[in-house]
Amino acid sequence: MATRHLYLVRHGAADPFGELTATGARQAHLLGDRLARLPIDAVWHSPLPRAARTAGILGEHLPGVPVSEAAELVDHVPHVPENPPSAWAGFFDGYDAAEAAAGARLAEALVDRFARPAPSETHEVLVTHAYQVAWLVRHALDAPPDRWLAMSCGNTALTVIQHRAGTPAALLLHNDMGHLPADLRWTGFRPGPHP
Repeated sequence: MATRHLYLVRHGAADPFGELTATGARQAHLLGDRLARLPIDAVWHSPLPRAARTAGILGEHLPGVPVSEAAELVDHVPHVPENPPSAWAGFFDGYDAAEAAAGARLAEALVDRFARPAPSETHEVLVTHAYQVAWLVRHALDAPPDRWLAMSCGNTALTVIQHRAGTPAALLLHNDMGHLPADLRWTGFRPGPHP
């Protein structure tokens, strides 16, 4: 039975203008070393510069593997809850129905393109953003739409989901930072203690 292996990656650490930093580049090289041991068929990335640059660095470690843009991986809010948790109320303040609908359409396109079995065995890296990783994990677990809000993702952390025909999706790893030394872990998270 063919399995679609998705290696979900949040881009490396970026500056306030959305460009990859030296830290982000170092994170991407370390992840590239890890992925080089796997039979990767393709690297897909968001159109945004921080994701495109991260994917380019991964491509340096994966000779011959195509690195391509996928519009569905762009950073967006995939779902606006009717009653957001109080901690998120300010974030969603001002989202109108048109913006919420546009985000939902992008989320549906993301799932339609990547969260399904493939006709043959494939290993694909998706370099995207925290919300898209959370949305794909939520989808794999068949969790309610609001659950994406509780799933954080570190820069260049690795999440692995498998899709096979006739079976539920399998979440193998979530937010794994084993390829990063301590000083490069937990970027992309709020300040505070981390395990």
